[in-house]
Amino acid sequence: MTEAAAPKKAAPKKAVPEKAAPEKAAPEKAVPEKAAPEKAVAQKAQRAHRAGLRPAWLAAGVLAVLVAVLAGLAFGSASLPPGGVAVEMLNLIPGVRLDSGLSEREIAILTQLRLPRVVLGLLVGAMLALAGAAYQGAFRNPLADPHLLGVAAGAGLGVTAVIVLSATSTTELPVTVPMAAFAGAVLAVALTWLLGGAGSRDRSPTALILAGVAVSAFLSAAQTFLLQRHVESLQEVYSWLLGRLSTAGWHDVQMILPYVLVTAAIVLTQRRELDVLTVGDAEAASLGLHPQRSRYLLIIAASLGTAAAVSVSGIIGFVGIIVPHTIRLLTGPSYRSLLPLSILFGAAFLTLTDLLARTVAGDAEIPIGVVTAFLGAPFFVLVMRTSKVMPT
Repeated sequence: MTEAAAPKKAAPKKAVPEKAAPEKAAPEKAVPEKAAPEKAVAQKAQRAHRAGLRPAWLAAGVLAVLVAVLAGLAFGSASLPPGGVAVEMLNLIPGVRLDSGLSEREIAILTQLRLPRVVLGLLVGAMLALAGAAYQGAFRNPLADPHLLGVAAGAGLGVTAVIVLSATSTTELPVTVPMAAFAGAVLAVALTWLLGGAGSRDRSPTALILAGVAVSAFLSAAQTFLLQRHVESLQEVYSWLLGRLSTAGWHDVQMILPYVLVTAAIVLTQRRELDVLTVGDAEAASLGLHPQRSRYLLIIAASLGTAAAVSVSGIIGFVGIIVPHTIRLLTGPSYRSLLPLSILFGAAFLTLTDLLARTVAGDAEIPIGVVTAFLGAPFFVLVMRTSKVMPT
């Protein structure tokens, strides 16, 4: 009987369905759940990009630029009637000739002194604000600044070297101060790029930032060494380092303009990429983008634009912090609107700041870098206390 019962006990072996695959198939059903966050993040990035530039804000930016230009041209140590200034600007259009009521002396002040200064202020302000917005998106850090990768230190060393050599040399040097500043800034960015291992895939943007800190420290030390050996050049170098537009001329405008156009074209074409980078590299890759390639393209373009701006204006800080963050508060985080508005409001901001620097102290002119520091330092602290630095 026990042997006969054996087949009956073997019957449970037929209960294969208990070992059937529902339990093993369960993890396969979880795959859509893992994909859901990436899909949600991708949709968020696409919605942010579709939040385009509103015509009202674009009109406000253009109006701000026009007001800043008119104020910068009309007011100063010798005030000019705004109406006459506006008419004289219309006379610059080929075929237009209207009576502005300005004297020959006033027209000379307007066209030869103030106009190149205002135009240069527009270009430098637009470049610094655009570079700041690009850096903040590329590094995913709201405190990123256009001078982050050693641009300021490199430009300062180049200017110091040229001023010192000009004071000690018996012959005229073939290199001007803006040329030396640009060369030094580009050299600093190149060193940061190499030391930060930007070409390798296993390096993060944090390594690039740390390399920029190291390069800045080294170049600043070299600049200090030169100044200690040539104290007679200290005042001239110090004046340049504080930032100024007082020596602006049309040659400076011609030097910076190509770099401004190229930088603006590259950064503006990366608006969608910046919106996607804000939600993470993995999500950007899932949308078919190349996050590292886009990031480094933005960094190169912004650094070259900043180098060009610094070469003709000196070190002007906080423009790349104040303008982009103010626009974010007003219009939202979408780079589709942030970048064009940064160009417009950055240009207007620096032009008005320059006007303040040359009028607030009477006949004396305050370095524009001092004014932007007074305005920007409290703003920087406010941003630091209210923003969470995004991980890189």
